Amino acid sequence: AIVVGGGLGGMSAANTVVENGGRTVLVDKSSFCGGNSTKATSGINGAETKAQKDAGVDDSIELFTSDTLKGGAKKPELVKILCGNSGADVDWLVEKFNLDLSLLARLGGHSAPRTHRGKERFPGMTITYALIQMLEKIAERTDKARIITKARVHKLLMNSSGVCVGLVYEKGGLDFQEHGPVILATGGFGADFTQNSLLAQYRPDLMHLPTTNGEHCTGDGIKMGEAIGGKSVDLEWVQVHPTGLVKPDDPDAKIKFLAAE
Repeated sequence: AIVVGGGLGGMSAANTVVENGGRTVLVDKSSFCGGNSTKATSGINGAETKAQKDAGVDDSIELFTSDTLKGGAKKPELVKILCGNSGADVDWLVEKFNLDLSLLARLGGHSAPRTHRGKERFPGMTITYALIQMLEKIAERTDKARIITKARVHKLLMNSSGVCVGLVYEKGGLDFQEHGPVILATGGFGADFTQNSLLAQYRPDLMHLPTTNGEHCTGDGIKMGEAIGGKSVDLEWVQVHPTGLVKPDDPDAKIKFLAAE
C-alpha cells in the first residue's frame, strides 16, 4: 500500500501493512516525518487498556463512547470505531513499539483517567518517533518498506473502472508515480491561507487568525480525494485554540507555537 503522510496516522498505517505481511511506501512532502502528531502534549486516549487494568482504573468502551457523544460528536458510527478500537490501539503501541504509556490522567470531558502517556514531556513526539524509527529500520534492512520525503503528492491515479490504483508525486521538480492501493493520512488544512483553500471555502471567518498547524497542513489529501469523486463531511468544524506564543520580533507571523493548557 502507498501511504500519503508521515504523522501518527500514516506511520500506524504503514507499520500495520508491514506487520500483516504487505509492502509499503510512505510519501511525505516535508523534509522529515512526524507532522502535527509530534506536537501533541497531553497523551493518547484509550478505554479498557492494560495500563488501566494494572492501575485499577474502572473504565469501559461504553463509558468512553458516552463521553464522546456528550462532548458533541454527531456520528455514532464513527464514535463506535474510535472508542471501540482505542484500548487495543494503545496496547498495540505499548507492545509493538516498546513504549511506556503507563501514566494515566483524567482530562476534561472524560469520566475516567484514560489519557495515556509516559514520563516524557511530549508524548506525541515520543509515540510518533517510535513508529518512524521502526519503519526506518524495516526500510533499511528489507524491501518491505520505503520512505520518500520532500515528495508532494498532487494526483491520484484511476483505472477505467473508477478505482484508485496509485498516485503521482513531485520531487525535485520531477514527477514520479507509485502504483497500488492508496491510504490518505495527510491531516488537516488549517495552514492554507490561499484564496482557493478549504479554509476560505468552509470557514472564511477564520482566515484572519494565525495557526499553530505546521505549514504542511494545506488539505492536499482532502482535495485529491474530492477530485476523484470522494465526499467530505464536517469540514466546517475547525478548532480554534485561545492561546498561542507570539514571537516579539515577528508578532504578525501566521504560523505560531501553541501555548497549551
